[in-house]
Amino acid sequence: MDLGAVTLTQMRYAIAVADTQNFRLAAARSGVSQSGLSMQLQKLEELLGIVLFDRSKQPVLVTPEGASALRQMRAILRETERLGQIVREEDEPSGPFRLGVIPTLSSSVIPLFLSSFLESHSKVELRVEELKTSEMIERLEADTLDAGIAAIPLAMPGLTERRVGLERMFAYLPPGDPLLKKARIRQEDLKQRSLWVMPEGHCFRAQVLSLCAMDIPAPRQVHFESGSFETLIRLVDKGLGATVLPELVASALPPSRKRAQLRPFASPEPVREIGVVTSRSQLRRRVTEALETALAQALDSALAAAPRGAVILNPLAEAGESAS
Repeated sequence: MDLGAVTLTQMRYAIAVADTQNFRLAAARSGVSQSGLSMQLQKLEELLGIVLFDRSKQPVLVTPEGASALRQMRAILRETERLGQIVREEDEPSGPFRLGVIPTLSSSVIPLFLSSFLESHSKVELRVEELKTSEMIERLEADTLDAGIAAIPLAMPGLTERRVGLERMFAYLPPGDPLLKKARIRQEDLKQRSLWVMPEGHCFRAQVLSLCAMDIPAPRQVHFESGSFETLIRLVDKGLGATVLPELVASALPPSRKRAQLRPFASPEPVREIGVVTSRSQLRRRVTEALETALAQALDSALAAAPRGAVILNPLAEAGESAS
């Protein structure tokens, strides 16, 4: 096996096919003709002595032996990229940076720090994508994402996390609800209410269900899923149930509605931990550190201090499990 003849270009073509599951799309992404890409991949397979892709399937599938080889190719390309990053970041954070953010944080957190971060680090080209937590983990492991902003702890092997803020939870109740007579709401109080939550796949759904320690159905006669806090708020305003809002979303409500419909939880108050998640082998350390600093400063200004003894909600908890 003459691995000295394997080129970085061939490996990049292979990764492009694995990512797109399509030779035509991989060729377009690589800026080469499909025939040229196919020829180089055939040479690569001959050099390795294995078949990387099952071409009889649509979309194209990676073979079992190809999966191991592609993981190593990604590692080789990451280390090659590191050479360029070391040079480019010698003076200051710079270059393209792929950032993922979960939907329940994107609208409230990104505007807090984006403008000042880009002004302070003008050489960074930030590319932001909304991703569910499971998608973010997959992208970080596949090295198609440099960092993610998510609810933690995730405690996933191969990933590192740094806390940048703690966000309190609030009960949002319909006008006239008897619970509004209370200054603070107990978690068990919400068991008596139809509770609107995020759809399956959103970690905020798991956090709310673990907060209430039950599997909460939506109001009867309707099945509706929405990833928008604004939609959930409007449903509650119409008297169709209650919901739980994170502090940054709750703080944007008009003062009159906050007084009339928003209530904090009784001690120990539930909070969600906001963190920056990276791969342990991630290369963009200087940009990541700058991002973490900017986020921590922005959240420190926007969030109230977490109460003593607060309970951190588990973003990966199943319904019925207690938070840790």
